[in-house]
Amino acid sequence: MIILNKGSLLRQILRRCHNEVAACSKVSSPLTAFFGKWPEAEQQEFVQHMRIIPDFISEAEEQQLHEEVEPYMNRLRYEFDHWDDAIHGFRETERKKWYPHNRDVLERVRQVAFDGAIMPYIHVLDLAADGVIKPHVDSTRYCGTTISGISLLSDSVMRLVRTDAQKYQQPSTEIATEAKSPDSDAVYGHRRFPEAFLEDGFYADLLLPRRSLYIMCHTARYNFTHEILAKEQSVFLGTPIPKARRISIICRNDP
Repeated sequence: MIILNKGSLLRQILRRCHNEVAACSKVSSPLTAFFGKWPEAEQQEFVQHMRIIPDFISEAEEQQLHEEVEPYMNRLRYEFDHWDDAIHGFRETERKKWYPHNRDVLERVRQVAFDGAIMPYIHVLDLAADGVIKPHVDSTRYCGTTISGISLLSDSVMRLVRTDAQKYQQPSTEIATEAKSPDSDAVYGHRRFPEAFLEDGFYADLLLPRRSLYIMCHTARYNFTHEILAKEQSVFLGTPIPKARRISIICRNDP
């Protein structure tokens, strides 16, 4: 069962974050902190293409989603040796059929985050408390312009770092020559790892509150690596963000 709470600590953090971000950025958002020298036009574009909607689902809806996926996830073991080294301490599955009340939630995601249909199989990613998602860009071979996820059970910090878009647009010639792993048909196992260094460019940290929805599309989807910070680095604007087990319900559109 999920332990439900009022989240008073999170509200205090959000108020502090809002004040600090508003003071240091022309683009005010309580959930996004910008670092480095951002070109103004690119920062404005990023804000349009990387959105977070707090409290997208209610406590009851979170519980219903959790109760549907938990029996299956409990039969899986956490893995620490993902073939492409993108994720450590995770278990995952795809789900096509959902209980009616949860289908209604996913339909809300589609209406808010996507211009059209979403892929029929929804990605369920269970990240252990000590798990980590390393910087990567999801391959355009297996998902389209938009990735959107609901965060269950825990807050977390996502970091997006600017990289060279030309390195992962993946034209047809690159697709044909891309090395394949023996496990390349694993669930959403195809990820790209363009180089992106904090000291060389600019980046953003995003606070993903429990029960929020993030929407990453276009510029944010293609021009930045994204990662979930490990619990030792889970800090937002100087405030530690306790990271527990986190389940993401992730929707994508077709390539």
